[in-house]
Amino acid sequence: MPCDASSWLCGGHVSVATTAPTATTASPSSSFLCKTTVSCCTAAPKGSSTSSSSSSTGPQTSRPWYKQGQYSHAPPDVVRRWIQAENQPLASRDRFSVASYNILGDRNAFWHRDMYRNVPSKYLKWDHRRRVICDELAEWNADIMCLQEVDKYFELSEILAKVGYVGSYKRRTGGSVDGCAIFWKPDNFRLLEEESIEFKGYGLGDNVAQLSVFETQKAESRNVVIGNIHVLYNPTRGEAKLGQIRFLISRAKILAERWGNAPVVLCGDFNITPKSAIYKFLSKSELNIMLYDRRELSGQRDCHPAQVLGAKQEISSPLTMIDGLLKHCWTDEEIRVATGDANRHLVVHPMKLNSSYATVQGSTRTRDPNGEPVATTYHSKFLGTVDYLWYSDGLVPTRVIDTVPVDVLQKIGSLPCKKVGSDHLALVTEFAFKPGTNEDNKETAASSSRTAFSKL
Repeated sequence: MPCDASSWLCGGHVSVATTAPTATTASPSSSFLCKTTVSCCTAAPKGSSTSSSSSSTGPQTSRPWYKQGQYSHAPPDVVRRWIQAENQPLASRDRFSVASYNILGDRNAFWHRDMYRNVPSKYLKWDHRRRVICDELAEWNADIMCLQEVDKYFELSEILAKVGYVGSYKRRTGGSVDGCAIFWKPDNFRLLEEESIEFKGYGLGDNVAQLSVFETQKAESRNVVIGNIHVLYNPTRGEAKLGQIRFLISRAKILAERWGNAPVVLCGDFNITPKSAIYKFLSKSELNIMLYDRRELSGQRDCHPAQVLGAKQEISSPLTMIDGLLKHCWTDEEIRVATGDANRHLVVHPMKLNSSYATVQGSTRTRDPNGEPVATTYHSKFLGTVDYLWYSDGLVPTRVIDTVPVDVLQKIGSLPCKKVGSDHLALVTEFAFKPGTNEDNKETAASSSRTAFSKL
């Protein structure tokens, strides 16, 4: 490959450069792994917590999907279908699709080999997983794709550039080599503004997030804010998880208001389960943290495959739960991290958010009692749902790609596998704008647009 991880691991900040597509013609038989020109520049000084730029690449051709190339092969054994939403009186014909996919970083796959002891080594190798992941992305053909655990950004961007995508990237701080990436189709969306968040600058860890404001390339243009995050994994650091999510929502709200109260979609691996307190915070907009043990805020502890599949159950009595709360009181610093203020116990966010998968009803084989997928990730130590697409007012989900039944996952044994390139499943939702979205605030958005582009 012309680019690998070693070619871009030279510095803690990755720049943004919106690159215009270059018109070229590619031979139908050419491989999608051929060399392409990738440019990058440094746009943010070290130590900055947010930046308006990230690493960007542009397409060199508008070729249709690459199924005729070397990635073509037989249909996957894991079959996933679109599920249509019922009763959509508020859905307009102005629609777009968004995918969220934790693609499992190459280095993470081998540093945590104990999590994949049921996976044949050939299915963990990046050469195999790259081909499968690209097949999956081609299958979903989303207008906007939010990826997490990306440590081969330039490699992926070269492939996706061949099929008309441009992208931006934000690497994690600290010693990690992976990060978050957003890819979109410039024929359908114009990038208006983007912001990269380094949580380290706010005492919230080395995780990062991205926020991008897009304008639809249609006769009646509309704006939308897309967020992409990979929340801290550590199940016992509930205060840090809550702090990261709280901060992302607050920044998304600011951008939405700046661009005419644009609707928002927040994608990513949130590392929380549907039964967790943090899920309640996202869906209900508030949470009293003093009612919970911070180590249990994410709900991850009860998702070992043996527990989920019924081979082992852990039952906690009320006395045990109370004892746990008494033993693990919150410190002032933990409260500050979770809520932003050591003297505030109730954390509130300013948006009304819903999960697209919980909104669009699915089969009981793939959904839990809350309507969320039973599982979006599966390996030897975890079986459950941690990935979501949250959306705000102004949008309505019209359909989603269903996930995989647990009995099918159980037969597979673990992810990744022959036809799934990661230990997560991609989530894909088609959204429709509600009638009137952005229309009352076009002057505010136009003013913001003039201000933003005057700075370029």
